[in-house]
Amino acid sequence: MLVNVPPGSESDTDDSVVEPAIDDLLERTANGDQAAFGELYDRLAPRVLGLIRRLVVDQAQSEEVAQEVFLEVWQSATRFDPNKGRAIGWIMTIAHGRAVDRIRASQASRERDVRIGIRDLPQEFDQVAESAEVTIEHRRVMGAMARLSESQREAVGLAYYGGLTQTEIADRLGIPLGTVKTRLRDGMIRLRDELGVTS
Repeated sequence: MLVNVPPGSESDTDDSVVEPAIDDLLERTANGDQAAFGELYDRLAPRVLGLIRRLVVDQAQSEEVAQEVFLEVWQSATRFDPNKGRAIGWIMTIAHGRAVDRIRASQASRERDVRIGIRDLPQEFDQVAESAEVTIEHRRVMGAMARLSESQREAVGLAYYGGLTQTEIADRLGIPLGTVKTRLRDGMIRLRDELGVTS
């Protein structure tokens, strides 16, 4: 858990006095000075946590993100370039980026949970009505199939109920592939018409 800095400490003082001290602490941290890093942490932890907390809201997650920020500061202090700005700005930029990353990750996780939850909801349906619909549809198809010519019915049956390819049907029936294609095409057109299906 992050430490709290008491009132009247560095966090309440003028930034023009504080920033050079933070710059120095970060420079010493970059050289592996653990005591300087500890002081840097003590001085900036409340400010970093405050920024993160405003964005992330959740206290526990905010504290986790703040710890990640200071770990990154420790590991990458050598990359700070004082010619490009103040140390405090660099650290707060890291904090902001980490907070935004956490928000996005949390949102993505929530959306994924919602999608999975919806997918896993039991689908309510009337089993009797479902069975009746399937039976009625099967009878309609069988009635339409009965109105096909014998050769069309044979080709369509082998394709859709037997799962054979056009070439396999041609081999099975001993007829040219072109004939199979014609029978299937004509049979499907007739079926569509019989079932009242519009293309």
